[in-house]
Amino acid sequence: MSKTTNKFAPEVRARAVRMVLDHEGDHPSRWAAIVSIAAKIGCVPQTLHEWVKKVEVDSGKRAGVPTEMADRLKSLERENRELRQANEILRKASAYFAQAELDRPFRR
Repeated sequence: MSKTTNKFAPEVRARAVRMVLDHEGDHPSRWAAIVSIAAKIGCVPQTLHEWVKKVEVDSGKRAGVPTEMADRLKSLERENRELRQANEILRKASAYFAQAELDRPFRR
């Protein structure tokens, strides 16, 4: 998830991307279509362009990592980080208690 809040609902994003793809031929370039549609929905053209690229990657029309794979990778990295932290805590606790056991006086 991005650090900023999502100002636009997923339905608005999907509709804007569909409009760009449908009306691309009505403009001299894709960028011109993006600028025109971005002004209509109230976002900056760069944002709409990112949405279009993301949809193309997800559909396989453009090279890149699909959203679901990126989300899966992110969750696995988070899980890996948490497990490493837990292992470090256990390692330190084990060393602490082993030292405490060695410091205890010997009994017969």
